[in-house]
Amino acid sequence: MSVCQDDAVAFGDHGGDGLPPSQRPAHGWPVVHYGPLPRLRPEIWDLRVFGATRSGVETRFDATAFAGLPTTTLRGDLHCVTKWTVSDLEWTGVTAADLMRAAPPAEDATHVMVHAEYGYSVNLTLDVFAAPDTLFATHVRGAPLTPEHGYPLRLVCPSRYAWKSAKWVREVEYLVGDRRGFWEERGYHNGADPWQGERYSYQE
Repeated sequence: MSVCQDDAVAFGDHGGDGLPPSQRPAHGWPVVHYGPLPRLRPEIWDLRVFGATRSGVETRFDATAFAGLPTTTLRGDLHCVTKWTVSDLEWTGVTAADLMRAAPPAEDATHVMVHAEYGYSVNLTLDVFAAPDTLFATHVRGAPLTPEHGYPLRLVCPSRYAWKSAKWVREVEYLVGDRRGFWEERGYHNGADPWQGERYSYQE
């Protein structure tokens, strides 16, 4: 896997303003996820891109094809809704923007649903998904992701609370309208901007 830039680009620090409201530094990197660890078989793993695609058909990337996409290293934070933050993690993977270039959305697509193992899903507006700090990570701190942190692929979206950074990603679905993801259907805020404290749906 190659890295497109010599120095990691930093995101998620909101211009040096420190932590988002009510957040505190984490001790280590807590492991938080819904459901057990999936039993994955890398030899049959693929990433499916479907829905409102420009071509009208789905695209599948097996492990070899995905590894052939451009790779980027950046630094970004994880802000958990339970109020801890892990700062300045160095991630390597494929930016969402590069994935969109390889498998473009339709012109009328407005949102994305990212699907992961066990029926987990997260929704993002297309502009947040396409932002330069949204990444499909395969490595963290120069090493492959561990199963607990999302191996072989997790979404990293530092501009949103960490429930939007889904582990064990399997599918990307382009949408022409919004649809709530797993935690949004269970009372979490649809926007999930940590700098605005968007934790729960009653705040919308």
